[in-house]
Amino acid sequence: MAKELWKGNEAIAEAALRAGVEAYFGYPITPQTELLEYMAREIPNYEGRVFLQAESELAAINMVYGAACGGARTMTSSSSPGVSLMMEGLSYIAGTEVPIVLVDIMRGGPGLGNIQPSQGDYFQMTKSLGHGDYHAIVLAPSTVQEAVDLTYEAFALAEAYRTVVVILADGAIGQMMEPVELPEPRPVMTEAARPSWALRGAKGRERRVLSSLYMGSERLEQLNLRLQERLREAEAREQRWEEVMTDDADILIVAFGTVGRICKTVVKAARNQGLKAGLFRPISLWPFPEERLQALASSVDQVLVVEMNAGQMLLDVRAAVAGRAPVHFLGRLGGVVPLPDEIGQEIDKLASMAAGNGVQVTPAVKTGANGAAPVTEIATGPEV
Repeated sequence: MAKELWKGNEAIAEAALRAGVEAYFGYPITPQTELLEYMAREIPNYEGRVFLQAESELAAINMVYGAACGGARTMTSSSSPGVSLMMEGLSYIAGTEVPIVLVDIMRGGPGLGNIQPSQGDYFQMTKSLGHGDYHAIVLAPSTVQEAVDLTYEAFALAEAYRTVVVILADGAIGQMMEPVELPEPRPVMTEAARPSWALRGAKGRERRVLSSLYMGSERLEQLNLRLQERLREAEAREQRWEEVMTDDADILIVAFGTVGRICKTVVKAARNQGLKAGLFRPISLWPFPEERLQALASSVDQVLVVEMNAGQMLLDVRAAVAGRAPVHFLGRLGGVVPLPDEIGQEIDKLASMAAGNGVQVTPAVKTGANGAAPVTEIATGPEV
């Protein structure tokens, strides 16, 4: 299929339609509003599918919950503050074991923040959506094409593990335009293919009950054990990542999403200078590709984590590396996107140090040249 120029948000929406999404509920918030607008324009062209703009994110996620209980292929989308409002409903969805897809086009925070791209939702998405012991599967694209491919696949993953699958992208991915090859449309799920637990009317059979309310502790423990078993299966099968020039790397950059994309340029520039840099880009943020990162950390001198936050994935990287190499951090906050030159300067610093000479992240925040942009910088200190 020929490539076409698509805006990120609209390409994600089209990918969901081609994956057979039947019900979309949402509420506008920048920088993801084009996704909702695309659904509003296109879904009425598909017989039997539903678009509804809710009165709030809280209402939208509960509409998603209801449609998912009915066995419909269902999704919503929002941006950071809007997703925060959905947490209660997402926990109910997880506790009820129904599949949905959530697209989070991240913006700067905390609070209402701004509409610039950020990666500040890493904790919120990967550690738990709302209360309770569970994880969503979280996939982080670095290009519009990858956002399309992951969205197309997300529905099958959600249905396989009866869980929430999150497409976690920052505002840059949502707003940029790139050539994209769209997938072939899938047919909408037939009635015969609906899951056996779906609430489709009880005429002629015993009623089915879906709930996240378990009054007995032993019954609730059984639910949690069942969830954990599925999560372990996902953890074993669904780890995804990309590597760039890691075979002989001395310095390993770890970055996801837009920053991972930027770091490809950094690696290329470093190699042109004779520096052996490589990139490890987690695509699945949960399950985090821990084992592969462990193996790479054993063969490099330094690890540099770069994020558009204060160091959230950094904790997962530290846990995976577990002392095999010093771990350093560079972060930009508040919607500031790190540039290849400033990441390259950190590579130069690390290259000038002897391997394992004991440097660590100092979470010192300094004011940028414009008097507003803070940056976390690397400083010398005891070994991590």
